[in-house]
Amino acid sequence: MKRKIIILFIVLLGIAQFVAVTRGEEDDIAEEEVDDAEEEEEEEEEEDDDEDTEVKDENGVLILTDNNFDTFIEDKDTVLLEFYAPWCGHCKQFAPVYEKIAQTLKDNDPPIPVAKIDATKSSELGSRFDVSGYPTIKILKKGEPVDYDGSRTEEAIVSRVKEVAQPDWKPPPEATLVLTKDNFDDVVNNAEIILVEFYAPWCGHCKRLAPEYEKAAKVLSMRSPPIPLAKVDATVENDIASRFEVSGYPTLKIFRKGKSFEYNGPREKDGIIDYMGEQAGPPSKHVQNQKQIQGFIKDGDDIVIVGVFSSEQDTAFQIYQETCNSLRDDYKFLHTFNSAVSKLLNVSPGQVVMIQPEKFQSKYEPKSHLLTIHDSTTVSEVKDFFKSHTLPLVGHRKQSNDAKRYTRRPLIVVYYGVDFSFDYRVATQFWRNKVLEVAKDFPEYTFAIADEEDYADELKGLGLSESGEEVNVGILGEGGKRFAMEPEEFDSDVLREFVVAFKKGKLKPIIKSQPIPRSNNGPVKVVVGKNFEEVVMDTKKDVLIEFYAPWCGHCKKLEPEYLALAKKYKHEKNLVIAKMDATGNDIPHESYKVEGFPTIYFAPSNSKQNPVKFEGGERNVEVLSTFLERHATKLSQNRDEL
Repeated sequence: MKRKIIILFIVLLGIAQFVAVTRGEEDDIAEEEVDDAEEEEEEEEEEDDDEDTEVKDENGVLILTDNNFDTFIEDKDTVLLEFYAPWCGHCKQFAPVYEKIAQTLKDNDPPIPVAKIDATKSSELGSRFDVSGYPTIKILKKGEPVDYDGSRTEEAIVSRVKEVAQPDWKPPPEATLVLTKDNFDDVVNNAEIILVEFYAPWCGHCKRLAPEYEKAAKVLSMRSPPIPLAKVDATVENDIASRFEVSGYPTLKIFRKGKSFEYNGPREKDGIIDYMGEQAGPPSKHVQNQKQIQGFIKDGDDIVIVGVFSSEQDTAFQIYQETCNSLRDDYKFLHTFNSAVSKLLNVSPGQVVMIQPEKFQSKYEPKSHLLTIHDSTTVSEVKDFFKSHTLPLVGHRKQSNDAKRYTRRPLIVVYYGVDFSFDYRVATQFWRNKVLEVAKDFPEYTFAIADEEDYADELKGLGLSESGEEVNVGILGEGGKRFAMEPEEFDSDVLREFVVAFKKGKLKPIIKSQPIPRSNNGPVKVVVGKNFEEVVMDTKKDVLIEFYAPWCGHCKKLEPEYLALAKKYKHEKNLVIAKMDATGNDIPHESYKVEGFPTIYFAPSNSKQNPVKFEGGERNVEVLSTFLERHATKLSQNRDEL
């Protein structure tokens, strides 16, 4: 019996050893299979990496990407690059020409590589080379980009590339002068006119302006006399930037013999060239005979300003010229040294007269205003004189003069078929005279007539486009408020009654508004023009409100963060997180100014007229929470659930 048990034990032990060995072999096989799979995966990754860095060829044009660009160019002297977008029509049209260029430069001695970059995929390269349009052509010389702005012909591009490829070629010096504390005053004080850009190296707007500014500088440097353009790194030259109150980048200023003037022109090559060309001319036109003055007064559309002087050496003339320079974008100035013109105007040397054109003169206002310039008269005083007497009692508001002449509020506008041509002048003046009868009694307001077709959208916004009346009236009040006169047959008495009601605060403003949402129970409350007062101005609650535009990319990016913020504070009964489409609704309070999207304000419960604007920092939950809690007045003390 014992012997049988021993034999059975030996058999079982043998089976166990066999199973163990078998399992070990299976484990080894499994491990080998895993190792093989890992090796294959690594090999595939290496192959993918190789494919990413491999430079492919398409019809003779090399394809560069973010992954292979730097490796490819590091040993190249000259490379021609095209940044393109697959959907770009100009790029598609240019493609066969570019392929011919590639073949031509391939046959050059030595060959010059021609490559293209899909800027929609290789965004890093597009950003590095400041690509903002398609196609953009650049020539790399020893890794440094050389802009190409010639024609897109094979001959022109090949010629330029071969020129840059010459061993002794060097980029021409910048046409833009570089100013520092060592040369700023010397250059600026001795320049008849110079445009100076204050920039920061990290500023995106400055980077976009740089090539346009340099191109303009090259063209203007070749004028006779040349108009220099210069730049100052405001992050390095802090003292200069502070002296001229530079608070943003880029800031552009015009200097004339050291005196600074605001630059209000375009920021692209041709615009800069045209604007500076105009600025380089005299700010005031020299009038030499009486007929010129009579023509301006008889047929003009704007105030006529004439300075009378004995000579260019007069101190009064110098003060007048400096004032004209500071306002040359807003007015047309005249001056004369002619005694006959002086006699016609009944003005003595050293005086400036402002005369309204004949069509705007009336018995309710003086035809002209006179200022005597003394040696002690300041430019500021002359400017104030001009601004005080610019408008007639009832002027003609047009699209061309609206932004310069009719910014003051309240503005009372009478809309009808305004036409000062010979056939319609009588009818135009008939209605204007009725407005004059009222305007003379309300000097605190600005009155104007406007053609109803020129301001069709404005009339529609006032609800008057379908009034059926020949004459309509609206008031553009402060803070964007608008008031419409009920349609009825127009007369002086009707207008007077409307203006008096406005003065007494009896008129209700028109508010552009989307419909109030039927259900507004989401984490982010929807505010429209009609419920702005109810939601945002509620003194029982703190309100954080975002003003957005439906088309704004930054607003779309903010949306999930803003929703998460609202959910975080959903248990706070005295805090409202809200948003408003600022393109579809009026903002009834001028304290909430919106100049870009998105704009975010915090309206504390105890200071609704003084909201706090969110400025700077990332627009994410963490940063917005910090901003909100810093200014909150109604948050609960126990907020562990948040």
